[in-house]
Amino acid sequence: MGPVGVLVLGLSCLLLFSIWRQNSGRKKLPPGPTPFPIIGNILQVDIKDFTKSLTKFSKVYGPVFTLYLGMQPTVVLYGYEAVKEALIDHGEEFSGRGQFPLIDKFTKGLGIVFSNGHTWKEMRRFSLMTLRNLGVGKRSIEERVQEEARCLVEELRKTNGSPCDPTFILGCAPCNVICSIVFQNRFDYKDQNFLNLMKKLNENVEIMSSLWIQIYNLFPDLIGYAPGSHKTLLKNIEHIKSYILERVKEHEESLDVNNPRDLIDCFLIKMKQDQENHKEPSEFTNESLTIVASDLFTAGTETTSTTLRYSLLLLLKHPHVTAKVKEEIDNVIGRHRSPCMQDRSQMPYTDAVLHEIQRYIDLLPLSLLHAVTRDVKFRDYIIPKGTTVLTSLTSILHDHKEFPNPEMFDPGHFLDKNGNFKKSDYFMPFSTGKRICAGEGLARMELFLFLTTILQNFNLKSLVDPQDLDITPVLNGLASLPPAYQLSFIPV
Repeated sequence: MGPVGVLVLGLSCLLLFSIWRQNSGRKKLPPGPTPFPIIGNILQVDIKDFTKSLTKFSKVYGPVFTLYLGMQPTVVLYGYEAVKEALIDHGEEFSGRGQFPLIDKFTKGLGIVFSNGHTWKEMRRFSLMTLRNLGVGKRSIEERVQEEARCLVEELRKTNGSPCDPTFILGCAPCNVICSIVFQNRFDYKDQNFLNLMKKLNENVEIMSSLWIQIYNLFPDLIGYAPGSHKTLLKNIEHIKSYILERVKEHEESLDVNNPRDLIDCFLIKMKQDQENHKEPSEFTNESLTIVASDLFTAGTETTSTTLRYSLLLLLKHPHVTAKVKEEIDNVIGRHRSPCMQDRSQMPYTDAVLHEIQRYIDLLPLSLLHAVTRDVKFRDYIIPKGTTVLTSLTSILHDHKEFPNPEMFDPGHFLDKNGNFKKSDYFMPFSTGKRICAGEGLARMELFLFLTTILQNFNLKSLVDPQDLDITPVLNGLASLPPAYQLSFIPV
């Protein structure tokens, strides 16, 4: 048989296998559109606006349905009730992490964000405990954030009211908070190593949110060898990993087991304890440490800086909202002391604005993929162990019944008729359940302290009429990123 015959036979076998696999697996899964062999439902989905496609399918098949993204079935949960039932009521069964082929090449099942099973539980437990011991949720970490907020203000003063793109400066502040947790100390905004780290982190989020990476993750074996931005992403990740390893070596030389300075020290001490106790195999290795640290930088830097960047754009777009926040800052905090977390309870409008910003921008529309950890019966369907589960956070944050006119930016969504702050169970920008973002408390602290400190010290000036500002997200894949813009920070 010649090469052509072998190719035809191979493709025919793949086609038949795809048809058999899809037909055998669909019987007990939730309903969904009929998939094509090999490519699944790709042609029936608008990859550029995936959320819109999910809304369309939910109207036909209900809040729980199945899509085939390639040959693999993905169960979609659409709306608050379905997501709550899965991630909270059946939390353990839905606590797995779905595959992200490009990232999995780097993490190899390690770390916090993309790990599973025992590794995930060990790393999450260690990270939460260490973050608490290092002051997250306490006054000590609040003081670090306040210090960084003051440094941010000084950096913004250097612009002298000239128009600037705030992307870099707003990225430095949350990155330095993570640096202080992981490396003990913050960096000057002109430090070259810090600049390189910032550049790689920023570039990675843009690449991971691109259409190309979504396609790569559907067909990794086919596209992996082709040129493209996925190569840049992997190169950037290796750079970050190497930088962290250098810092780990420095920590090893100066480690004092009785006086841990930061997360690296705490991890190294746990490594020593496992070695002394002859624990084999141990989850605590240098490679695992680099992945945990990388996870903290990726999750704790870009998500917060992107939200800050989008926040300023929305405040420029809605000057009447900005004016009311500044009035509340003047009344509660004044001009002569730094904002603190205690102030938030006395600032219901500002709190509502911060919640509405996170609801409106819908930073991670599809969250991160989940997977079921065992065969589970869910709403009369059988979802086999390992099946990928996609949760639509957009369907919750933009729910019409909970948030009237959800496409409008309106702080009133989180205020009662008396102007008091109103909580909502539908507020899930950090997801929910066992896989909820471990850094939620830190992120919310940073958003409040950074934004109130900026507005306490500056008036925001748009270069164009606010009505002409474009607030439509770009690269709406993994994350909703704000369009590029410039503004002036005018000292008050």
